[in-house]
Amino acid sequence: MARLSKKSKLKQRKRAKAKVHGKRKDPLMVDGVRPHPMFVDYKNVELLKKLTSRQGRILSRRKSGCSAVSQHAVAQAVKRARFMALLPYVAD
Repeated sequence: MARLSKKSKLKQRKRAKAKVHGKRKDPLMVDGVRPHPMFVDYKNVELLKKLTSRQGRILSRRKSGCSAVSQHAVAQAVKRARFMALLPYVAD
């Protein structure tokens, strides 16, 4: 019987299973209910920092767990905070 080469041995190894993550909850929900009207205060810098990356970019809905309505409000609040110099446009 023929010996297996290194490449074929690597192909035979099984891949590790992907971790199963639970569904992310919208960080702007209050007691599981979306506030009406949806508004994110641009002066709440701590919340906005959690929703931006280290480079200063706005996190995607997939990563932040926001719904479409709350993601729109977050984007608007981040842009206002940047304009008022509360958040940087680009991180150092």
